[in-house]
Amino acid sequence: MVKIIGVIGAGTMGNGIAQTAAAAGFQVILQDVQESFLQRGLNTIQHNLNRSVEKGKIPKEEAEATFARIAGTTQIDDLSQADIVIEAIIENMESKKSLLQQLDTLCKPDAIIASNTSGLSITELGNCTSRPAQVIGMHFFNPVPVMELVEIVRGQETSAETYEAAKRLAEKFGKKGITVQDAPLFAVNRILVPMINEAIFVLAEGTASAEDIDEGMKLGANHPIGPLALADLIGLDTLLFVIETLYNETSDSKYRPAPLLKKLVRAGHLGRKTGKGFHQY
Repeated sequence: MVKIIGVIGAGTMGNGIAQTAAAAGFQVILQDVQESFLQRGLNTIQHNLNRSVEKGKIPKEEAEATFARIAGTTQIDDLSQADIVIEAIIENMESKKSLLQQLDTLCKPDAIIASNTSGLSITELGNCTSRPAQVIGMHFFNPVPVMELVEIVRGQETSAETYEAAKRLAEKFGKKGITVQDAPLFAVNRILVPMINEAIFVLAEGTASAEDIDEGMKLGANHPIGPLALADLIGLDTLLFVIETLYNETSDSKYRPAPLLKKLVRAGHLGRKTGKGFHQY
């Protein structure tokens, strides 16, 4: 039974997962390598909870109780008592494998190790541990406290017990879990990322302007945000990395990154975070 949840990485995804878990009543240990990163994550959680109170979504007492259930630390050893650890560190296979090997030694024998990766192989991550049956993907979507979906990704060796535990946990978080088999970019990004990439090709070919492409997909396909605006929100460097991962994993030319995307990344125009991407901010 899951009582204590460890979350590694206090960035955008990690602090969102920590907040969601604490709001669901779990004790949470949020870990990051530097005190400044950790404090920034905790401040974000506090800010988000305060905004929810101001908007009348939750009472002040509930916000305070939620925040009180989160313990911050820079010591990875503090995760030794967690029943499940969800890692949300940099999207790099070698970094994640190194972390999972640490967790394998550190965590309780029956603890589950979950990765929030958006598309790296859960099978490969599990295989670097002595407990591949207890390794699973739990891919949350940004912003975590708001977005309802979690992709529950089964690696080749993930056990039925681990899968059921992850699915129950997602439900307790108030999320809807969809079941996905391990494959490049899983399900949602496998569909979404090529669509965004194709929108960039359409722009580069001069078929339509960025504004009209986005307006067309919003009004014609009922998307809440246009694909190019979404690319800017994701970050063009992050998007390029994800597309290249899919292209390299499949060796399928239909997934080749749009040259315009590469050009913008090389120019340092990464979207909202730099003030300029396909749109100006």
